[in-house]
This record gives sequence, C-alpha cells and structure tokens, in this order.
Amino acid sequence: MENKTIKELAIELTVETTAICDSIKGRTVFTNQLLRSCSSIGANTHEAKYAQSTPDFISKLEIALKECYETEYWLEVLFKVNSIDETTYKHLINECGTIRRKLIASITTTKKKRNV
Repeated sequence: MENKTIKELAIELTVETTAICDSIKGRTVFTNQLLRSCSSIGANTHEAKYAQSTPDFISKLEIALKECYETEYWLEVLFKVNSIDETTYKHLINECGTIRRKLIASITTTKKKRNV
C-alpha cells in the first residue's frame, strides 16, 4: 500500500463521498453537511502547507481533525437513516480513521518539535 499524504487521502474521500451523496435523494440537509465537512478536511490540510507560523500550521490541522470527526458523524447519520449501506459506511469510516490518525500524528509531532 502506498503511503499517501493526508491531502491525497482527503481528496479521495471527498470524491467518493460526492459520488455517494449525488445518489442519495431526499436527504439534502445531511448530504450538504457531509460534503462541507468532508471537503474541509483537504482544504484545511492544503492551507496548512502555507501556514504563517507553527501555531497557525497546528491550528489548521486541528480544524481538519475536527472536520474529520464531523464527517464521521454525518456518515453515521446517513447510515442510521438507511441512506448508505453498511459496506459503504464501514469503508468511508475506515478512510476517515486513516486520515484522523495521520492528522493526530502530524499535530503531535509538530507540537513536540516546537517544544524541543
């Protein structure tokens, strides 16, 4: 398995989620929220690359982490209202988990380096 960046993983997740949301009818409130939070993960990660300072970098990654948690919430809601099947739900939650772990590792590493 190739080692993808957080941004690459976030883009893949957004592309997959967009395709799924496009196929869901009658749940626009939920799908719009999901698409916003999901796409925000990659956007904030991309922005972090051009952060003005280390605290700004950490802040942007922490926002991406919060958006990742929110994405998991909306996926669970869509699963509970039977708008996505269990296989799709588990796959997307797994993708979010991978992104979340990478974000946490990046934030932790940056904070440690800053305090050295």
